[in-house]
Amino acid sequence: MIDDLDLGFDEPERGEKGRHRRGFRKRNGGSGGGGRGKTFLALLMALVLLGGIGGGAFYGFDRIQNYFVTPDYDGAGSGEITVEIKNGALIADMADALVAADVVKSQKAFIEAAEANSRSKNIQPGTYKLRKQMSAETAVTAMLDLKNKIVNGLTIPEGRTAKNIYKLLSDKTKIPVKEFEAAAKDPEALGVPDWWFTREDGKKVVKSVEGFLFPDTYEIPPKATAESILKLMVDNFLTVTQEMQFADRVQKERKVSPYEALIVSSLAQAEAGNKDDLGKVARVAYNRVYGEFPCNCLEMDVTVNYYLELIGKPTKSSKQMTEAELNDSKNPYNRKLRGMIPTPINNPGKQALEGAMAPPPGKWFFFVAIDKEGHSEFAETPEQHERNKDKAREAGII
Repeated sequence: MIDDLDLGFDEPERGEKGRHRRGFRKRNGGSGGGGRGKTFLALLMALVLLGGIGGGAFYGFDRIQNYFVTPDYDGAGSGEITVEIKNGALIADMADALVAADVVKSQKAFIEAAEANSRSKNIQPGTYKLRKQMSAETAVTAMLDLKNKIVNGLTIPEGRTAKNIYKLLSDKTKIPVKEFEAAAKDPEALGVPDWWFTREDGKKVVKSVEGFLFPDTYEIPPKATAESILKLMVDNFLTVTQEMQFADRVQKERKVSPYEALIVSSLAQAEAGNKDDLGKVARVAYNRVYGEFPCNCLEMDVTVNYYLELIGKPTKSSKQMTEAELNDSKNPYNRKLRGMIPTPINNPGKQALEGAMAPPPGKWFFFVAIDKEGHSEFAETPEQHERNKDKAREAGII
């Protein structure tokens, strides 16, 4: 019976043992009006605090607790659920949609997690594939990962030049190419930090967005502008390279600036016929420019093709290139140019970036494709290279 239970908070007990004791204490009965009065008052307080025993004893307690502790789930959640984030949704609107789908436990938890992540402003409208009962922090991270976004968007392949990307984007969005070109004139305005354009090789800095338009699948919002689309791609590049610790590692391990390593990534992306060879081609580029290669030049025909595309001429295979094109002194991407070229020559993917960041050890100066799958043989000497070229001829590659 309720009369047998005192739910009130007792007065502190006197004496050493009871100095700090407070709490619920079972009674065997009440004696006197004072005891009944305390019991009644305690019961009334308990009912207020607990929100009514009959309606769920701890419901009221949970509500009060929520004022002090943000309700949140732990871990990555389970199962799978899709959640739509509507155009124009604010962080609070996103939180409401996620709470309704039981992805996160509370609006407050998601808002706090979003405020703690500076990239949360880049969460796009669309449909996301998430899990139920995720921690708010995990939910924010998942929504920033484009792999969790269900899209009917545009895929930018690895190794496309900026000029080629503008054409792809224009075809998809109907935004004129000229608007993309205009937006790209100021890479820093698109989000590229100025320190990315620092070089350690003494060469003049040429600020270009080339190399920073990360290849991926993008969903283009209905009211997107050329500038907002390029910013999205740049932000993706910065996220990927930060997660890889690309800038720190190439400075520490390769002893070159991040920009020079980005150029090497683009060369590997253009020259490697197979992803297995990306790191080895990067090593060849480093060896030729910074090693003991006689001219300390790249001697890669892909740099000539990049220049031809820049000036509006069709690209060519190595066999089709004339001597004048191969050794054009006006070409800043001349294959005989001493040192590293001015800019990247395309926009490399993650594997090419990894290849330039951590290439396998080797003293190779030469390589040639030797099978139809694009695998190459690498050589340290011209004599070894000639033997590898014989293999390529036998396979009908050259």
